[in-house]
Amino acid sequence: MIRPGQILDRWRSSDVVLRDLPFPLLLAVASLVPALHVPGTQLGDLPTRPLDALAIAIVALECLPLALRRRWPAGCLALVSFGFALDQLLGYHTVAGIALPVALLSAGAHLERHRRTVAVVGSAAYVLLAVALDQLGSTEGFAGFVTFYLVLAVAWGTGVWLRQSRAAEAERRRHVAESTRIAERTRIARELHDVVTHHVTAMVVQAEAARYLSSAPERLDQTLAAVSDTGRRAITDLRHLLDLLDPDDGAEPVPSSAGELRALVERIRRAGHPVEFTEEGSPRGAIGSGGAIGSGGAIGSGGAIGSGGAIGKAELAAYRVVQEALTNALKYAYGIRTVVLVRYEAAEINVEISTDGSRSGASQLGGSGRGLAGLRERVGLLGGELSAERRSGGGFVVRARIPEESPE
Repeated sequence: MIRPGQILDRWRSSDVVLRDLPFPLLLAVASLVPALHVPGTQLGDLPTRPLDALAIAIVALECLPLALRRRWPAGCLALVSFGFALDQLLGYHTVAGIALPVALLSAGAHLERHRRTVAVVGSAAYVLLAVALDQLGSTEGFAGFVTFYLVLAVAWGTGVWLRQSRAAEAERRRHVAESTRIAERTRIARELHDVVTHHVTAMVVQAEAARYLSSAPERLDQTLAAVSDTGRRAITDLRHLLDLLDPDDGAEPVPSSAGELRALVERIRRAGHPVEFTEEGSPRGAIGSGGAIGSGGAIGSGGAIGSGGAIGKAELAAYRVVQEALTNALKYAYGIRTVVLVRYEAAEINVEISTDGSRSGASQLGGSGRGLAGLRERVGLLGGELSAERRSGGGFVVRARIPEESPE
């Protein structure tokens, strides 16, 4: 059994001519059925003529082209106008005269080209019709013809306004779609930089260090194990990043828990870079009030959960700030002490990463500036601030203030 909803769907998907056909058919019937016959448009006030076989043809010429009003608006207007002129000149004055303003409105709304030409030709044709009616003894007068012309002009103008509104809405939607696409590409590029650059930099530094450890097999084995671990971590993060491209999964690749921050620092240390890491306070949602975050999911000395708690937007932003700063330290200050301080306060997280200097012999990995720019955008969207400055005596310092989300 066909449901009403299915019938409506089939109707909406049918050809536009078929969907536009019922109105002209109803208008033609209303114009020809004697019981429904009433005097229609009477431009020129000529004596009304009884309906005959010719009237049927004229009504058909006026009404039926309306089925093409969206597919062929110029042709529809021309045929309807010709039928209207015959209707008025012969004095039938049928209800089918309504077709002319409808055709004008449709032409104004759907005509894509030569609109000015159509308007000029239509105005000239109306002047000729007015002159012909006057020659046949019309008592309409100049004011009457001008008034009817203004009515037709309003119909045309309404169609033009509808077309412009439709075009403006389409442009707005296109702009929104383009802005959304650019924002998504920027977000993916930012995440790609945050995830891949960090791991690849660590792997390059570790591999370079391994070249000089041939005489120390134990340290060489540890370094190669660190390279392997970093590579596996990079693959995992890349898989999360690729999920961004899945339209059914808009999840952002994020650390699984707040405890990942300590694991991040530990990986940098395993790469041979000295890092002093201090946490003050606890992330929002952690149990306890001041313990350090562990890396294995156990509850630390202050009661904070290690890797078991979910991470919020502010914690993720803090993680990315530390990640980017440590990556830059590996690039430009490898082997020089780096100090990381993360302080959790009631309403915000404060992060500070600093190095004591830089070395000209550090890994020559060029920087594009995309990382810090992306971090400023990320932190700014949360209402925070980020600064990155070089120290006068060498080195750099990165500071970030990241407001916590208000609890629901």
